[in-house]
Amino acid sequence: MKTFTENYFKKCQDLIDKINSADIETLAEKISKVRDQKGRIFFLGVGGSAANASHAVNDFRKICGIECYAPTDNVSELTARINDSGWNSSYAEWLKVSQLGPKDMVFVLSVGGGNEEKNVSMNLVEALKYGKKAGAVLCGVVGRDGGYTKKAADVCVVIPTVDSELVTPMTEAFQMVVSHLLVSHPKLLRNPMKWESVSK
Repeated sequence: MKTFTENYFKKCQDLIDKINSADIETLAEKISKVRDQKGRIFFLGVGGSAANASHAVNDFRKICGIECYAPTDNVSELTARINDSGWNSSYAEWLKVSQLGPKDMVFVLSVGGGNEEKNVSMNLVEALKYGKKAGAVLCGVVGRDGGYTKKAADVCVVIPTVDSELVTPMTEAFQMVVSHLLVSHPKLLRNPMKWESVSK
């Protein structure tokens, strides 16, 4: 009888077999174009995905040389906006102050991608709506059926569901698998990573 750990890793293997690699390649191309035109990437996430957004900001700035930001990295501004104007508008209003434009990218990391009908992660939904109005490139790495992000995005990598009881941990884990793939991609990698450069 297989252990939980063995079953978990088997499901990870199944997920890798099902993920759409062409979407990841398209995403790499769009990110490369944003850098070429001196645009910025704004990573948006909630909960564990917010931590992944912060991690992505670090990697894409340092390794790929792209100007990036995440609203959750400034807890003072974020909580002030939530306190004064509400959660739903918090990310969109932050993007407005950042003067989001056509050269920029809004990059959503989310388990469900937001759902307007069910009133879930409306801050992501409103941010994507504003991003579309501003003419920014919209993309995401999300789980389940992709939610609002899948509908609105120019390119969206959907992490396949291989176990309905493990959607959140697998989606958030594979957000970073995809993120690390991207910063390692020949189209995006600009600066050598420390341990790779030390070992040569």
